[in-house]
Amino acid sequence: MIPILVKRPWYVFCRVSLQHRASLSHRLPRTPQLSGWQGGGLPNVWFRLPAWRVASPCLGQLHYYCTSGDSKDGPPKPVSVNVPSTEKVLSAPTAATTPGATLLGLTKTETIQVRVRAVLKKREYGSKYTQNNFITAVRAMNEFCLKPSDLEQLRKIRRRSPHDDTEAFTVFLRSDVEAKALDVWGSPEALARERKLRKVVEQEYQETDIYRNQQLLKEYKDFWGNTKPRSNVRAMFLQGPGKVVMVAICINGLNFFFKLLAWVYTGSASMFSEAIHSLADTCNQALLALGISQSVRNPDAVHPYGFSNMRYIASLISGVGIFMMGAGLSWYHGIMGLLHPQQMESLLWAYCILAGSLVSEGATLLVAINEIKKSAREHGISFYEYVMQSRDPSTNVVLLEDAAAVLGVIMAASCMGLTSLTGNPYYDSLGSLGVGTLLGAVSAFLIYTNTEALIGRSIQAEHVQKLTEFLENDPAVRAIHDVKATDLGLSKVRFKAEVDFDGRVVTRSYLEKQDIDQILNEIQLVKTSEDLENFMLKHGENIIDTLGAEVDRLEKELKQRNPEVRHVDLEIL
Repeated sequence: MIPILVKRPWYVFCRVSLQHRASLSHRLPRTPQLSGWQGGGLPNVWFRLPAWRVASPCLGQLHYYCTSGDSKDGPPKPVSVNVPSTEKVLSAPTAATTPGATLLGLTKTETIQVRVRAVLKKREYGSKYTQNNFITAVRAMNEFCLKPSDLEQLRKIRRRSPHDDTEAFTVFLRSDVEAKALDVWGSPEALARERKLRKVVEQEYQETDIYRNQQLLKEYKDFWGNTKPRSNVRAMFLQGPGKVVMVAICINGLNFFFKLLAWVYTGSASMFSEAIHSLADTCNQALLALGISQSVRNPDAVHPYGFSNMRYIASLISGVGIFMMGAGLSWYHGIMGLLHPQQMESLLWAYCILAGSLVSEGATLLVAINEIKKSAREHGISFYEYVMQSRDPSTNVVLLEDAAAVLGVIMAASCMGLTSLTGNPYYDSLGSLGVGTLLGAVSAFLIYTNTEALIGRSIQAEHVQKLTEFLENDPAVRAIHDVKATDLGLSKVRFKAEVDFDGRVVTRSYLEKQDIDQILNEIQLVKTSEDLENFMLKHGENIIDTLGAEVDRLEKELKQRNPEVRHVDLEIL
C-alpha cells in the first residue's frame, strides 16, 4: 500500500481534494509531475488543505506547501499576501503562475473575506396568533368561564377607549387569560366541556322561562332609557315635519268623511275618486307619523347607525300605497263610468264639499311649504333642490299629496261642472281618470326619490370638499384618498376616508411627550441585537398608540366643526 502511494505524486491528492471542494472557476490547473523527493524511506512532506468554502462567514487563509523546501521537521514558512475583496474572490479565477512557480504553479495565497450583515431571525406568527391580543373582563369571563376573582392576579393594562364619552378602560392579555383558564379547568377539553354545558343550560333557561326573560329585558330597556337620553317622541309631533304630518292627518280624515257622504248622495265618479284620494292621504300620512316616531329611536346593538332611514321607508311605502289605492281605484272607477255611464243627482252639495276641501287642503299645503322653506334656508339650498333631493321625506310627501289634492279638487270640480252644463256623464268619468293619473305621477316621484335615498346618496360636492380640506390642512395628514360622505337622513352624515399620515409628525408628537434624556440613556444601553429589538418594540408600540390618538383627535374635531357628521371612519393608508 505504501509503495503505491509513494509512486503517486502528492499534488494529485491535493488536486483531487481541492477539485472536490472548489467551484468550477477555482479549479487548480494541471502541473508537471513532481520531482526531487528526498532519498530513503518516506518523503518528508508537510502540507495543509483548509476547507474551501467561498461563502464562509469567517476569515480564512489558504496556504500551499511543496516538497522542495529544506525543512526537516515541519512545513516551510507560508507565503501570504494582502486580503482581496469579496467580489474579487467570487469573480476572478485563480492567480496565474509565474516563471519561478512552485509545484502547484502558485506563488501567492488568496484569503476569502465575506462580510455578514446581522439580521434578526424572522418569526413565524401563524394564522391565529393571539399572544399579544387584548381582551376585556366581560369577554374573558364569558369565553373562558372564569370568575372576577380569577382575573385579579392577571396583568392589567389601561387602554384608551374607542368612544368619545368613555374614559380609558382595563384590559388583559389574551395569553394570560388562556393560561389562567387552563390552570382553573385543567385542560382544553375540560374547558370545552364547561362551555358546552353552560350553553345548554342557557338555552334551557331561555326556553323554559320566556316570560321571566321578557320581564328582565323590559327592565333592562327601562334602565337603559333612564341612563341614556332619549328623544321625546311627543315633542316631535309639535314642531317641524311631525307637526305638518299631524295637521295633514286631521284635515284629510275630515275631507274623506265629507267626500264619502257627497259621493253616496250624488253618485259622482269624480267625487268617489276624491274620497278615495283623501282616504289614501290619511292612511299614508298615518304611516309617515309611524315612520317619524321610529326614526328618533336610539341606536342599539342590532342597528348601530340608528333608525333615521325609517322616514324614507315609510315614504316609500306611502308612495306605493298612493299608486295602488289612490291611482288604481280612481282609474277603475273612471273606466267603469265610461263603460256604464249613469246620470247624477244634484251636485250642489258636492260643490260645497269640494270648496271646503279646497280650503282645507290649501291650508295644509301652505303649512308644508313654509316648513320646507325654513328647512331649505337652514341647509343653504333652494326650495326646488330641497324637494328634488328629498331631504325631509315626510314633509315632501305631505307637500306633494296636498298639491295633488288641490289640483284634484280643481279638476274634479271642473269635470263635474261640464257634466252639469252638458248633461254628459263622460266628463265626470274623464275627471276620475285625470285624478288617478295625477296620483300616479305623485307616487312615481315619491318611489324614485326615496329609493335613491335608501340606496345611499352622497352629500353635496361643496360639503365634501369642505370636509376634505379640513383634514388636508392638518399637519399630521399628507393626503386624503377614497372619500365617501353618505346622507343617513335627518341631516345625519357618515364620513369615510383613507388618510395617509406623516410618520415624522406623528413621531414628533410622541417625542414631545417623552423624556428625551431617558430615551438617550436607553439608546446608550443598546449593545446587542436583542437590546435593539426590545428598544424598538417598546417605542414602536407607543408610536402606534400615538397614531391612534391622532385618528381620534381628527374624528373628534371633524364632528365638532360639522355637527351633521355623526359617524366618522378614518382608515390609515
